[in-house]
Amino acid sequence: MKLWLTASEIADLALPGLPRTKRNVNALAEAAGWADRKSLWRKRRHAGGGIEYHLDLLPPDARKAYVDCFVSDAVPMAAAAAAEAEPAAAGLRDDAAEARDARLAILAAADRIFETAKLPRQHADLLTIADYQSGRLGLPEWVRAEVPKLTLRTLQRWRAAAKAGRTAALAVDRGAARRGCGVLEQANDGQVRVYCLALIVSRPHLSADHVRAMLRERFGDTLTLSKAGGSIRTVPLPPIRTIQDALKRWKSSEKVALTALTNPDAFKSRYKLSGSHTDRTVTRLNEVWQIDASPMDALCVDGRHSVYLAIDVFSRRVVVYVSRTPRAEAVGLMLRRALLAWGVPERIKTDNGSDFTAKASERLLANLGIERELSPAFTPEAKAFVERVIGTFQRDLGPLLPGFIGHSVVDRKVIEARKAFADRLGETDARAFCVTLTGAELQAYCDGWAENRYQHRPHASLDGVTPYAAAAAYAGRTRRIEDMRALDLLLAPVAGRDGLRIVGKQGLRIDRSIYLTPHLMPDTQVFVRMDPCDLGRAFLFAPDGGQYLGEAVCPDVLGVDPVAAVAHAKRAQKEMIDTATAEIRKEAKRIKPRDFADTILRQAAEASGKLVAFPRPTDVHTTPALEAAAEVSKPALPRAALEPAERTLMTEIEADLSSVPPVTNVQPLRRGDTPQLRFRRALDLRARIDRGEAIETADALWLGGYEAGPEHRSFQDLYDDFGEAALN
Repeated sequence: MKLWLTASEIADLALPGLPRTKRNVNALAEAAGWADRKSLWRKRRHAGGGIEYHLDLLPPDARKAYVDCFVSDAVPMAAAAAAEAEPAAAGLRDDAAEARDARLAILAAADRIFETAKLPRQHADLLTIADYQSGRLGLPEWVRAEVPKLTLRTLQRWRAAAKAGRTAALAVDRGAARRGCGVLEQANDGQVRVYCLALIVSRPHLSADHVRAMLRERFGDTLTLSKAGGSIRTVPLPPIRTIQDALKRWKSSEKVALTALTNPDAFKSRYKLSGSHTDRTVTRLNEVWQIDASPMDALCVDGRHSVYLAIDVFSRRVVVYVSRTPRAEAVGLMLRRALLAWGVPERIKTDNGSDFTAKASERLLANLGIERELSPAFTPEAKAFVERVIGTFQRDLGPLLPGFIGHSVVDRKVIEARKAFADRLGETDARAFCVTLTGAELQAYCDGWAENRYQHRPHASLDGVTPYAAAAAYAGRTRRIEDMRALDLLLAPVAGRDGLRIVGKQGLRIDRSIYLTPHLMPDTQVFVRMDPCDLGRAFLFAPDGGQYLGEAVCPDVLGVDPVAAVAHAKRAQKEMIDTATAEIRKEAKRIKPRDFADTILRQAAEASGKLVAFPRPTDVHTTPALEAAAEVSKPALPRAALEPAERTLMTEIEADLSSVPPVTNVQPLRRGDTPQLRFRRALDLRARIDRGEAIETADALWLGGYEAGPEHRSFQDLYDDFGEAALN
């Protein structure tokens, strides 16, 4: 007795109170909610697919009539249910299951005779066999058709299997012995089968003729089969009809494996194991949001838009935002809508799209204190909630909108086919699809769908509660942003790619315009956000965004007098610098010029006095050249005394030489010290001090007085700006 019936089989049985057509049975199943009782329906495992319903779903009268007319109480309901509950029963074909039920019916009849006749078991079994052979047992004809002969040993073997819970062993699959033993399955040690499956994977639409040609090219006109005794038999290549049957059979039996290799997306949606109840770990409102984007399945007058959807996993609430293009700015604006409506989430989960991983999106989430989680690449099931709600949104709202273009290419072709070719000749998509919506009107429709339709529909995953009720019933606390101006400021566009700028002498250069920043020192790095309402104003923050530093204004863009603005900025900067350096200048006046030399030389003397150098052993080094040079340094021999006449002559010569000035034609270019030479001398002395060299006390005193004078300050400013060119 079959406990699982298809809609077609139920219709053919013509049971009381049930429809007589497959279509009406399916309509009854939908109206009665048979699909909601998940344990009482299943997908049909055999060729053709479809759905099978358990006998318990039928009304009582229909169920009794089915049992009475089909099996005539041949198999008790308990025995039939136990047989269907066995794991091996799921893989039985229909004919094998019917053979099992026939044997169970015979066993049930033998048990009735044993109980009523009060005979020993073996005597009761012999009486059962005699009555079955003579036709007096009262079993249906389909049982006698399945079991034409019966013996005592066979009956005892069936009873032992049934007691052991192996009723699947009573099934007889007459094709099992031959299944999988065909030529194409076994030829060349299974290589032919593998090659055929590889051809299907590479080219799913190859015909049997194509496959046979490829087999002939690969293996030749004959194939080899290995027999049980180890002998090899050569057989010709099967005809096209055999290959057609094999391909059809393989595409059914290997459907899951072939789908995984040929269509990964279909494998993910149909067969890949997916977790259920993944939201059980989410226990708070706004604990986890999931965000994703999708092109809208409807055209607008200004093109096709994208829709961003955010879903709160706990309550299943949804916010929709329509954007012309998928960009980081759209992510920020969508978050603004969700933050205003729901509050601040703890964590947001997105994919690896460029709009979600952009610096602007990362910076916004970091500034708001929201944790961001990225799903692994190519795993949409990792954010299944938002993926599912996008599909629900597109299927539920899309077909209602003007400009609907379908969910796929097939849908689009069907929509296009509604208009005759002559009517569509030369028309654009806007006319062919009746495009009349603007982006703002599409946003209004999306908001109405999310607020008025979706959030008030019961969700099975919420045990029949609506998203609105789930959110309203939450008794915990949520976080909200009070200052919307601060949130809008965080959403303001940044200057350039990363928003970082360095304040220069003129101010900030942004998009070829100068923004004055008199309240900030030059060389200060700032993070710049542009005022979305006024291009002439920018807001400055610390590089990490955690401190507000003030505003920067551009006189050209604001329309004010640039000269007056620059003068005001200079005055403000001077006041700021004077205020910041007042204490420094006051302390500098207390330092006297002599303090530098006295302090440095005193410390050097103290340091040198604490050091004692140990004598080292030395060797005398000499060379012939050194010995020759040493002769010069020897004291000269004493000259002989001059005579009085010679001494008088020498005196006259020396007097004449001392009275005549030296003759020279070299004129000095500069007479005395110049300001440039004095500044160079100061630079040289300062460099020697910085290197740790000792200088004369007079030089140190001169350097201290010179550096304190106006000449050094003026030359130092020129030297800082122009370098060596200032001293020429």
